[in-house]
Amino acid sequence: MNLKFDRVASVVFLVLGILIIVESQKISTSAYGSQIGPSTFPFGLGIALIILSILLFFETIRHQAMYKIAEDKEGESFSNYKRFLIIFVSAVAYAFLLEKLGYLVTTFAFLLISFQTLERGKWVSSIIVAAAFSVIIYFGFVNVLGGSLPKFPL
Repeated sequence: MNLKFDRVASVVFLVLGILIIVESQKISTSAYGSQIGPSTFPFGLGIALIILSILLFFETIRHQAMYKIAEDKEGESFSNYKRFLIIFVSAVAYAFLLEKLGYLVTTFAFLLISFQTLERGKWVSSIIVAAAFSVIIYFGFVNVLGGSLPKFPL
């Protein structure tokens, strides 16, 4: 565990969560025939990101105060930054490609990249979880909640 990296990441995610909430308010509040507007999902994700980043920040403070552990080795710290950068770039690509490629394709790709970045190998389980999550969320949001998400590019 690299406490310095976790503290910096928690602040970055807190700011990102606030920006997501602010920008989600600029999205129209209702879609054609939908009970839930396009701003609902990003708003909820922004709140979740803020809560998780605050929890991470306080966890690093508590962990540092309880154990006074020495910082990780230089190679491990570099590995954490590399993982963070890969996931951050894939999240930005996800945001740009969501409308062009559709929800299912972009979410599956983003999750697969994230799973493989965090834990190399286990391709079969990564593919199954990424596909199942994408399909369940898509059909749940569209059919159960009556929302709309970008469809396939075809």
